[in-house]
Amino acid sequence: MATAPTPQDQPLVDSHGRTIRYLRISVTDRCDLRCRYCMAEKMTFLPRSALLALEEIAIIAERFVARGVTKLRLSGGEPLVRRDVGDLVTRLGRLVGNGLDELTMTTNGTRLAHYAPAMADAGIRRVNVSLDSRDPDRFRFITRHGDVAQVLGGIAAAKDAGLAVKINMVALGGLNEDEIAPMLAWCVDQGHDLSLIETMPLGAIDEDRIDRFVPLHRVFDALTGQFDLKRDLHDSGGPARYWRVAGTATRLGLISPLTANFCDGCNRVRLTTEGKLYSCLGHDDQVDLKTALRDGGIAALDEAIDLALFNKPARHDFRIEAGSAPAVARHMSVTGG
Repeated sequence: MATAPTPQDQPLVDSHGRTIRYLRISVTDRCDLRCRYCMAEKMTFLPRSALLALEEIAIIAERFVARGVTKLRLSGGEPLVRRDVGDLVTRLGRLVGNGLDELTMTTNGTRLAHYAPAMADAGIRRVNVSLDSRDPDRFRFITRHGDVAQVLGGIAAAKDAGLAVKINMVALGGLNEDEIAPMLAWCVDQGHDLSLIETMPLGAIDEDRIDRFVPLHRVFDALTGQFDLKRDLHDSGGPARYWRVAGTATRLGLISPLTANFCDGCNRVRLTTEGKLYSCLGHDDQVDLKTALRDGGIAALDEAIDLALFNKPARHDFRIEAGSAPAVARHMSVTGG
């Protein structure tokens, strides 16, 4: 691995000239669901002693904002299963308007009804909710035991609290393809946005992902026959390309890591719950920010961040082919969605 230049207190730019404005933070690898495309049914999670303290997460996030990051997303696993996560949300919310443009969260929605009002009070204005089916039996099958009514109640509570809601739906062949158009129609009715996502080859699971992979260009072609979709130049800071359902407030986003690579404009890095900074979701290269912070303080933290950016790859290596291994061994819940 190459050696990075001497760290400077300056904006975060990788060796390919891409400016990093977006930090995704996994506050826990644990989740109260076991979605089939994301996890094995029997998971071994990190011991709590291996995790960053919430105070350490806050310090690292604050340093990224000081160096030019304008968007933070809290994720997991399921971020709302971590005890006292509300304290972290409150602290990071104070950065909004003070260097930070947006603080958001990705959640499975199971605990959203309880947390939504406090999240809104703390400065979160938008949440992404993972919802791959609104059919109770199908939702239970995909998640292995989830109750869709609980999630729908959480979404309603978020809306009532004034939070904008974007639904994240993974397109799954043979499972939910027939629900994509009805999901978009429901989002239009409810005033939510919808992002469709191609399944990604991260971590070993109990099924063959190739059986479930759906290219989103095929889905989009089908949707254009049912909805009047107009290209929208909205930039959420992430990898999605957007269309608006004409005459409505609903945007449709497509996240296509396999069929429409978005690496050229990548502006993201990811912090895991154990303090590893991954500069690319599809590579195993990482630096240990937890050790850097604990052993050397802010100066060592800066040096580790700069090393990660210097070695950020030009593109990921995702592919789904018969018999191919996952691109990386770690599950999405480790790195954060």
